[in-house]
Parts: sequence; structure tokens; C-alpha cells
Amino acid sequence: MAMTLRLTDEDNARLDALAAAEGRSKQEVLRLALADRWARLNKEEQLSEVLGRVVPRYRGLLDRFGTA
Repeated sequence: MAMTLRLTDEDNARLDALAAAEGRSKQEVLRLALADRWARLNKEEQLSEVLGRVVPRYRGLLDRFGTA
């Protein structure tokens, strides 16, 4: 699917420099950035889910560590 992305002159210059430094197209740089951000978001959500289950289970132990 095609889309138009409007960037400031400064952001466009940064994208140009990044693409040149990596030897990639601007499109590839943006796709990789999107994939990276998506992966980080999913990791954060998974961590929140695990902590939501684990912390209540070990609340007493964590509280004792906090006072030690």
C-alpha cells in the first residue's frame, strides 16, 4: 500500500544521512525503524503482563526485601 509521508526539512535531511550511512534506501530505513519500534512495544507489553502476574504472587517476599 502506498502512502505519503511528510517530513520537515530537518527530518528529511536526517533520514537522507541515515540512509546514506547505512547504504539503504530511505524506505528501508523507515521500515526497519517501524519494525524495531513494534518489537520494543511488544516486549514492553509482555513484560507488563508477566509483572502483573508475578508481583502480586511474591508481594510479601518483595516487601521483606524492601525493608532489608
